Amino acid sequence: MAALEAELLEQFHKLNIVQQKRVLDFAHELTRPKNESGKDFIARTKDIHISASDLEIMLRIAEEDEERIDWDDWNNPPAVFD
Repeated sequence: MAALEAELLEQFHKLNIVQQKRVLDFAHELTRPKNESGKDFIARTKDIHISASDLEIMLRIAEEDEERIDWDDWNNPPAVFD
């Protein structure tokens, strides 16, 4: 493993889950094709398949998280989960 990759992983493992998700989102943004058409996106992701059970889990989690949102208070910092 390259030194840079090892250091990145070492620092990544020190982060809490919320921070790790932010790093992942940032990495996705860096690698996302720029000015990609919808047609190209569909072609690039056509082999991604998500099982029905995984979709049910994602839906349940999204619904649970939505219940915790205080729609009247957007000034609070994001929650930190350990």
